[in-house]
Amino acid sequence: MTIALGTPTVDGVREAMAALREWQDDGAPMQLHPGDIGWHHRFGAAGTAQVIRTWSRDGRIVAVGMLDAPRLLRMTVAPDAFEDEDLARRLVEDLSLPERGVLPEGAVSVEAPLGLLLHDLLSEEEWGVDAPWTPLFRDLTEPVQDSGVRIEPIGWDQAQDFADVLRSAFDTSRPTSEYRHAMSTAPFSADARCLGAYDDQGDVAAVVTVWSAGPGRPGLVEPMGVHANHRGRGPLRSCLDLAGCRRGPAENGVRSSVGRAGIDHRE
Repeated sequence: MTIALGTPTVDGVREAMAALREWQDDGAPMQLHPGDIGWHHRFGAAGTAQVIRTWSRDGRIVAVGMLDAPRLLRMTVAPDAFEDEDLARRLVEDLSLPERGVLPEGAVSVEAPLGLLLHDLLSEEEWGVDAPWTPLFRDLTEPVQDSGVRIEPIGWDQAQDFADVLRSAFDTSRPTSEYRHAMSTAPFSADARCLGAYDDQGDVAAVVTVWSAGPGRPGLVEPMGVHANHRGRGPLRSCLDLAGCRRGPAENGVRSSVGRAGIDHRE
């Protein structure tokens, strides 16, 4: 059956995220998460749709990719297609040929779960291999102890506080109050939890957003940050703990985006 590569419409992004939600599993390798796309919505719905790529066969999405940067594609495939040779070879073609509209000419990278046949085929095409990242996972099957730090939801009224903490945490001027508003428009954003840890003066010291993939599936922490004035004092850990307590129904755990899977690159 023919495999079709596509860039979804704004409405079609929801279908891609729904597929990613279905594919999440505690026992699976670290992979692209619907929360990754949800966080990208800080750039708007249209801007997010433009960076998504889907591969479909017989009307079913079998692979999803997101251009996290113009030369970096983060992607995954359906769990039952990890060793699907037809899909893997089609992916190699689409990733290697700039005219397919996935990656440009020159040095590029592809981040995908370990265990994919895709990695072997890319190596045969003389793609290089970077060292895999280490995923961080927090099991939430047991109750999480409350540290006593004041934790409150970060809503639209606290959007500027959210941006200020991220600016300080990552030493950048890019985050704005619009980030929080735009994130709330993402598909399935109602399942996400955005929380802030407050200091004794009532200022937000740390923020974290946990994106749910649905009951019984791992969530994703993206983003998280602590204000430079509070580093080493524990507010982010408290925020993460309470984010676990306030996760979506029956969610098993959360994974941090600092850890990823195998990375292939082409010079």
